[in-house]
Amino acid sequence: MAYQAKSGRKKILVADDDAADRKLVRMVLGKAHSVIEAGDGEQAVVLAQQHKPDVIMLDMMMPRKDGLTACSEIRANPLTKAIPIIMLTGVGYELNEKLAVSLGVNRYITKPFNAQDLLDVIDGL
Repeated sequence: MAYQAKSGRKKILVADDDAADRKLVRMVLGKAHSVIEAGDGEQAVVLAQQHKPDVIMLDMMMPRKDGLTACSEIRANPLTKAIPIIMLTGVGYELNEKLAVSLGVNRYITKPFNAQDLLDVIDGL
């Protein structure tokens, strides 16, 4: 079962190879939630298993393991398969979104994103 503090704070794993993007997401979400960061997809899979976050946010294009591959591995693991996944990416092509959803992504959000919309999506999961 995923961790969720009594205060309603969710543990969110944010995986993006761009440190500035991770910082922006941390600034948006960090006041209301606990944020764990990964710099690539391989690290995201490991941290998902270790921390069992309430929500995972993946960038599509990352080194060592892209977001789609990381999503597939997270969904294949019994410990992490039920964790909601948001693909937060600069890739806005409809075909990529359909592929991501077919692999188990719950929400697909393109960058740049609206801070309040992102908070609403997190709170709705």
